[in-house]
Amino acid sequence: MAGGSPTPAAGPGSPPGGSGRRALRAAAKPSRAGRNLPAAIAVGLALMAVVLVGLFLLPSTLVVLVAGFSAVGVWEVSRALTVKNIKVPLPPLFAGALAMPVAAYYGGPEGLAFALVVTCAALMVWKCLDSTDGAVRSVLSGTFILCWVPFFISFALLLLLEESGALKVATMLLLVVSNDTFGYIVGVLFGKHPMAPKISPKKSWEGFAGSVSGAILVGILCSVLLLDLQWWFGLVLAVATVAASTVGDLAESMVKRELGIKDMSNILPGHGGVMDRLDSIVFAAPVAYLLASLLAPGAV
Repeated sequence: MAGGSPTPAAGPGSPPGGSGRRALRAAAKPSRAGRNLPAAIAVGLALMAVVLVGLFLLPSTLVVLVAGFSAVGVWEVSRALTVKNIKVPLPPLFAGALAMPVAAYYGGPEGLAFALVVTCAALMVWKCLDSTDGAVRSVLSGTFILCWVPFFISFALLLLLEESGALKVATMLLLVVSNDTFGYIVGVLFGKHPMAPKISPKKSWEGFAGSVSGAILVGILCSVLLLDLQWWFGLVLAVATVAASTVGDLAESMVKRELGIKDMSNILPGHGGVMDRLDSIVFAAPVAYLLASLLAPGAV
């Protein structure tokens, strides 16, 4: 139109007006930390609600939930390894993923250890009867998966068997969430120095400091108000949990980078796969169980 500034023509299928198009792109753009934050928060809260229901209303529900997470995690890692042409037999892995949480809850540490040994033996027998090549690599990879996912996560159920076990598991989960939340916020706002740039470029030392500070606050409050223990137990548990969670996060990032994949799967919106959500918990659970067993009885 004469006398008016020209407006760019809209492409096919584009919304009327450039501002609407920019708004849609901004809404779809992931955050600086690489997540769809609203979806991640919603999924995290939903998972936490289910876990808390299992903790305080029906413990057997938590056993089923852990076994389910364990089985999905085993499937995700096994599927990811096929990128490097590593094929692990799924039947013995699924059997172990379901058996270890049950054995931990009903048989204690001895039951968990027995289930791990039996599953590893079953894996070796399975591969001995299989005529395909790569048996050694397959058995070693399967043993790695069994230790990483079902064995480690089953320590959460051993912690549940301790005195005030539900509160201790809830504290451990709150510390893992605090590690993730405070680390995310501080890392996005102030993160400038990568912690492990070759493994996880978005994880910064500033974010790690935020994780430690926030978890210490939450740990001390939980220790005094929930567990009726001395404040120092919460401090020790918080620092150890953050260290274990960070190692677990970096370990999974290292595996994914080695395999050349971004997420283990796309089951959980905003998180990726189940292992992308469990990476911290599987390392934090054994540490929390060990500290609770050694320090909690004499902490009062």
